[in-house]
Amino acid sequence: MTRMLIAYDGSPEARHALTEAARLLRPVDIEILTAWEPVTSQATRALGRTGLPQTTIGAENVGADPAYEDALALSEEGIALARSLGLTARAHLVESTGHTATAISEAAVQLGADVIVAGTRARSGPHTWFTTSTSEGILRKAGIPVFIVPPRASGGDGED
Repeated sequence: MTRMLIAYDGSPEARHALTEAARLLRPVDIEILTAWEPVTSQATRALGRTGLPQTTIGAENVGADPAYEDALALSEEGIALARSLGLTARAHLVESTGHTATAISEAAVQLGADVIVAGTRARSGPHTWFTTSTSEGILRKAGIPVFIVPPRASGGDGED
């Protein structure tokens, strides 16, 4: 039996990828993976871009992390969608402190996945020169087959 990992962030592209994987690949059991970044990491990264000292974010921010709570809700949404498609699914959360693609690829190895399924926004244009898409990063890092599902055809040029 193939162990399929679905990268799920709650976006329309992720929902579409899960639906298409269920339709085309016909898995029975899947692993839903939601990557999340702690709020303190997000704030530190944002401060780093401004040139302000990054030491202003510290351990005083102890307690429930809203990013974790959001990720938990998204994974539960993914499980509900999988069940509505007739699949058995287990949810996994992975903390991402770097690029999300690395977290997803490493989790796939830990979970023994045979294939990773991910959606893509299929962006194009100058803004893609400076950032790597998550799906492209997964393709480069995974070391296992990756099933990338493009967005639904909109008749546009791929711009978001």
